[in-house]
Amino acid sequence: MADGTLDSVDRLREVYRAPSQTSLDKEIDHLDSHCRDFIAHAPIAVLASAGADGQVDASPKGGPSGFVAVLDDKHLALPDMTGNNRLDTMQNVVNGGCVALLFMIPGVDETLRVNGKATVSVDRAVLDACPVNGMPANVAIVVEVQTAFIRCAKALRRSGIWQPERWPDVSELPSPACMLKDHIGLDVSTEDTQRRLDASYAATTWTMAGPPRE
Repeated sequence: MADGTLDSVDRLREVYRAPSQTSLDKEIDHLDSHCRDFIAHAPIAVLASAGADGQVDASPKGGPSGFVAVLDDKHLALPDMTGNNRLDTMQNVVNGGCVALLFMIPGVDETLRVNGKATVSVDRAVLDACPVNGMPANVAIVVEVQTAFIRCAKALRRSGIWQPERWPDVSELPSPACMLKDHIGLDVSTEDTQRRLDASYAATTWTMAGPPRE
């Protein structure tokens, strides 16, 4: 096993060809009009973060199209909506701050990647800039953009993610409620676990995280 490990950049480059100049040139250091348009149409993004201790988290963030606000050419803001309060991403941000965002638009195979340095903000001007469905944010993650670029469509085309006829049959897959019940060790039925999940989703899906604004 150890003999097959590629443990250096030099060894990686023995296996992989050099990137094309186009792949290198597509990276920009700000949000131009094309990036702004893409973000304005994206209802979901995956936010990856790394803390100073090396802990890594990847969390989906979603809302109406354009829920992520572009503040200027170098900054964007993600309003924080109610989650599980583990604060995995938030802790990484305050302890490290390096993040990557992958924006997706249903039906579009290419994605937009944005890398940068993040902070957690309760600045009123920032919060006013990123409401969701008219609800003002209580907390926002602000990203100072370092790089932005369009990622190729190969992964999404291979997956067929936007093609219902290619979606897998999940009829025999244990439900998320069943998985949650077993992982936690709940002494209740899967049906009861599902009811609790549904009640939680109904009550909190469209609420903002953090204390209400005064």
